Amino acid sequence: MDREIGVAFCLMVLLCYKGTTVSQTPCPARCQCFTPTQVLCSDERMTSLPKNISQGVRDFIVMTTSLTYLFTNTLHESPKLTKLVFFNNVLRDIHARAFEDLTELQELEISGNPWLETLYLGTFSKQGNLTKLFLNYNRFKTVLPGMFDPLKKLETLQMKGNIISHLPIFLFLNLYNLRVLDLSQNAIEEMGWENFSGLARLETLKMNYNLIGGLSPDTFHNISQLKELSLEGNKILELPHSIFSVLTQLEVLNLRGNLLSSFISVTPPSLKELILKGNRLTELSPDSFVSLKSLTHLSLSSNQLSRLPVDVFKNLTGLESLDLSDNQLIVLPEKIFHSLGTAKTIHLHKNNLSEVDGKLFEEQFFLQQLYLSDNKFQSLPVGLFDTFLFQNVMRLHGNPWKCDCHMSYLHDWMLQYSADIEDLDRVLCKGPGFLKGHKVTSIEKDQLVCHIPQDGMSDLHDCTLQATNDTMTIRCKVSKYSPLTVKVQFQEDDGTIYEHTVKKVWSEDLQCGNNTLTTQ
Repeated sequence: MDREIGVAFCLMVLLCYKGTTVSQTPCPARCQCFTPTQVLCSDERMTSLPKNISQGVRDFIVMTTSLTYLFTNTLHESPKLTKLVFFNNVLRDIHARAFEDLTELQELEISGNPWLETLYLGTFSKQGNLTKLFLNYNRFKTVLPGMFDPLKKLETLQMKGNIISHLPIFLFLNLYNLRVLDLSQNAIEEMGWENFSGLARLETLKMNYNLIGGLSPDTFHNISQLKELSLEGNKILELPHSIFSVLTQLEVLNLRGNLLSSFISVTPPSLKELILKGNRLTELSPDSFVSLKSLTHLSLSSNQLSRLPVDVFKNLTGLESLDLSDNQLIVLPEKIFHSLGTAKTIHLHKNNLSEVDGKLFEEQFFLQQLYLSDNKFQSLPVGLFDTFLFQNVMRLHGNPWKCDCHMSYLHDWMLQYSADIEDLDRVLCKGPGFLKGHKVTSIEKDQLVCHIPQDGMSDLHDCTLQATNDTMTIRCKVSKYSPLTVKVQFQEDDGTIYEHTVKKVWSEDLQCGNNTLTTQ
């Protein structure tokens, strides 16, 4: 968040408070007092804190100033503060006793200070009521042991966007109520996965964009109840099988942007959301997600998957959202989605799919969103979308559609449900030549024909095949009056073939000339 966005955001937050009566107490210079209890100071000329802050102030925000130091007993005249924010300043040093008088603080933020490298032991010694602490986008390289020991009520701790390379053991020992821990965008290089052995009550652990490491087995000792774990943007190569086994209440696991080349379920069955986007997955085993029966959202996009086992999703009976986009899939097993009866969203765009089975979605009655764009489809099988009970959002653009007789089903479907197709004007014919570049929905039905090779039958020429609903029409021009026999064979699912024969014998009094034979 840059300075301008940050200013606008804080102003909006303060203006949204109930009651906007201007304080009767004189407002400090270069500050704005929205109510008697909320004050915002945002002026790049400000180099020190104002001295006439009312004792009635509860929320005090200082942002985008030239403030460089916080001295001892900062804001001692306002001991009733419950929220204190220092955002996007140029702080270089904070005295260990700067917040000593602020014993009622519940939320403290010190973020966006590119020259602030350390905090002294005891900085939070009097903040026993603190529930939220944000220390983001500073220059912290490490955190001293015991720094957070007094914060027994702390629920949220963020230290993202620093250059922390390691964390002391037992750093979070006394944080019994910790619910959110964010260590994203740091410089931690390696990780001993046994570090999670003590996690049981932590509700949210976010480690986005790190080079995860520098953690001991006792780093997370005594924090529990994990609900959400994010390790996004790390350099994790593999996950030991038992790494998350103690996290029996884990619901969200974000492993986006790592270096995983394979994945086998290492998570508890309580998991509801699993994000594996942006790794290096080349294959999945049938047991990859076998224990995740509560999963509702699964993202596998932006990997290198070319094929999937037919049973890979067999236990995900409650899955609502599946994202397989931006992979290298060339084929999908016919029954790969058959257990996903509750699926509402399936993303298959940006793959190498050229064909799918007509029964691929026969169990997706409640599908609401299906993306098939940017593949290699020339047509789709008859009945592919017939099982959908609801209108759904569809993407079909970016495919080399061949607008011939095989497009009849899709053409009819698109005309009927055109309002539900995103980027409809980009669904274009790649061929045949005379239709190249035309919008599929702009083509007339009788233009969707296939030219049939004559295979040496000189009597026939210009044969075309046209499909209309449940009728297929073959139309040929004949140049001679020799007898002509047309055989049509129907093969059922069990392999049985039924043949129908039509014979054409020209009458003797028919005058010569080119004639057209049409059979249905």
